[in-house]
Amino acid sequence: MVIDCHTHIFPSFICEDRGPYLTLDAAFRILYSSPRANLVEAKALLKEMDRCGVDRAVVMGFPWGDPALVRRHNDYVGEAAGRSGGRLIPFVCVDPRTPSAADEVESCLKAGMCGVGELAFYADPLDVWVIEALAPIASSCRVHKAPLMLHANEPVGHDYPGKTEVPLGNLYEIVRSFPENRFILAHWGGGLFVYELLKKEAREVLSRVAYDTAASPFLYDPAVYAVALRIVGARRILFGSDYPLISPERCFADMDGAGLSIEDQAWIKGRAAACWLGLETDEKEMCRKAYKEEGG
Repeated sequence: MVIDCHTHIFPSFICEDRGPYLTLDAAFRILYSSPRANLVEAKALLKEMDRCGVDRAVVMGFPWGDPALVRRHNDYVGEAAGRSGGRLIPFVCVDPRTPSAADEVESCLKAGMCGVGELAFYADPLDVWVIEALAPIASSCRVHKAPLMLHANEPVGHDYPGKTEVPLGNLYEIVRSFPENRFILAHWGGGLFVYELLKKEAREVLSRVAYDTAASPFLYDPAVYAVALRIVGARRILFGSDYPLISPERCFADMDGAGLSIEDQAWIKGRAAACWLGLETDEKEMCRKAYKEEGG
């Protein structure tokens, strides 16, 4: 089973006229002010999944600052997933700084959404103050056994829309503050996985973190797969495309170019995500056995 663990969909009223929302929300303006920045509805995502051989996909909205818009977008994501016959896996997305964020997360998880994310702070640096804001959200995730996905990006290199100040030390402190939560760190965690080579503490702190590959062809040489495999192993690397930013097809080409074994590709393309998301699949017992052997 191939699972894309990082995609975004928008309701038709935003796809058809983004102009008012560019004015309304600074973070949305940063990412989507260019007409070349695609916005798609669920039907376009499903069509692309069929074209690229993707069986299931995690679908997420946007961390709007307007609570009413957050609610409408999450409702759309949940409804689209409900109509997909199980192919779309809904995550609830919020801005943790808004007073209603924790209630929205709890309500959506109780209604059957499968995770929280992608939580991002595109207009502001990621600071440790967010730990307090995340506390009730992390609590809901623990109760509902749902993973929490955080946006990350590399702190060096070229600039691009959506790249913000994400100090890896702050990201690490957020993970350390919630040791009973399962995290997915988007975009290879901004490179945080490299610090699992440290002899003390880091490997244990980050043991409940999976790293997704979203937008990897835009950011990294395919050699990143070999490096990450050696450090964290295939069972904690989750294929994510960041569609519609990039097609799954291009991500698969990168994996092919990285010289991955068939077994490693099977874990990265879906088996690891099925385990991390707790999905009912034919491979569930294999996941249990694999993680038990690793002490997970």
